[in-house]
Amino acid sequence: MSKTIMDWLGKTAVETQRAELWPGRGLSAVLDKPFTSSLGDPIPLLAHWTYFTPMVPQSKIGFDGHPERGDFIPPIPQPRRMWAASDIHFHAPIRFGDDMTKRAEIAKIEEKDGASGKLIFLEIANEYLVNDTLCLSETQTIVYRDPPGQGETPRSKAAPDDPAWSEPVTTPPSRLFRYSAVTFNAHLIHYDHPYVTGEEGYPGIIVQGQFIATMLIEAFRAANPDTRPRRFSFRAMKPIFANETFRAEGKPGEDRFELWARGEEDDLRMSAKIFV
Repeated sequence: MSKTIMDWLGKTAVETQRAELWPGRGLSAVLDKPFTSSLGDPIPLLAHWTYFTPMVPQSKIGFDGHPERGDFIPPIPQPRRMWAASDIHFHAPIRFGDDMTKRAEIAKIEEKDGASGKLIFLEIANEYLVNDTLCLSETQTIVYRDPPGQGETPRSKAAPDDPAWSEPVTTPPSRLFRYSAVTFNAHLIHYDHPYVTGEEGYPGIIVQGQFIATMLIEAFRAANPDTRPRRFSFRAMKPIFANETFRAEGKPGEDRFELWARGEEDDLRMSAKIFV
């Protein structure tokens, strides 16, 4: 691995921002739910992704729609980028109107060999604080890779067949666009069909992993309204594409809840766990 890339290990970025109401209102619209919150109410679970969004100048947007690499994100050459996993701990509520501080750190950079070439795994450790109190911590795992080889297809694994709850989720392009808007996500794979099919080799526009994870939490809360998670982790297994209807499912286990996204062919698209 390039020494230049490894120089980014330990790099940090700190921002402050107020937890305004409008992102929550936009997220509720995407989720097709009424927005009833006021200042002082807790922000919805996973709504922290609607804050500290990448508002770099347009001249600093890279080839794939993300901010150019080489600032906070190291200059990784592999073109494909996927948010592969997150591990989130909920320590204390973030409330609408709070002044938040986010501290991000490049915690790990690792190179592995994949079927189509090198894979670069980047771990980013994020902390969200209000008045010096840690409210939420999250470790994100992002994978960078080369375009797929000819005839390469993602592996499939069957989804569990015994959900305790199951909610259908539609993914029209308008819904994906609105979710990208509320998270200020300009990644071309979520709206630019010629780019995602011609440049990255996917068969269609890709549903955001954050949106899938949010729908898993929403289905969990509908089935368990009196249960508040203290930890939520997810792992992307196989992409979901625009206009597919997936099912947000889950069941209780011995010491956790198991959650998953079921594709139209009963295959596993995302797996997740909730600890309470």
